[in-house]
Amino acid sequence: MSGKSKTPWYVWSVLNNRCPRCRTGRIFKSQEPYKFKTNVDMHERCPVCSQPTEIEVGFYYGTGYVSYALSVAFLVSTFVAWKVLIGMTFSIDDNRIFYWMGTAFALLFIIQPLIMRLSRSLWLSWFVKYDPDWKEHPIEEPERIVPEQMNNW
Repeated sequence: MSGKSKTPWYVWSVLNNRCPRCRTGRIFKSQEPYKFKTNVDMHERCPVCSQPTEIEVGFYYGTGYVSYALSVAFLVSTFVAWKVLIGMTFSIDDNRIFYWMGTAFALLFIIQPLIMRLSRSLWLSWFVKYDPDWKEHPIEEPERIVPEQMNNW
């Protein structure tokens, strides 16, 4: 049996907000998504492998698109589940769609901090490749970072 440890699963590492390079280090400073002042505060570098989490200035602006897609997927899935379980019809006399809308939007509002963190974790994982031998490979420093301009907006 080889001495290497088991490779962490991609989906597990994204859902648990782990570094995409080593898949073990936590990328958020706080593990509480409902602490609203610190729920999206991230480490500058992964505590395990030192992978930078801010690849370029404004890197996380793209997470708005990911968050939107996750929200739409949530609404569609709740609609399908509601339709299967309740069996609403589309007619003037049936008001059950408004119950679905109220329930779905309330749930979406409640899980929004989780969606924000998940979208950041997904976005970072799409740009940083997993490296099973990260201890032997040096980190490629982001080329578009200007330290004087970080957090300057």
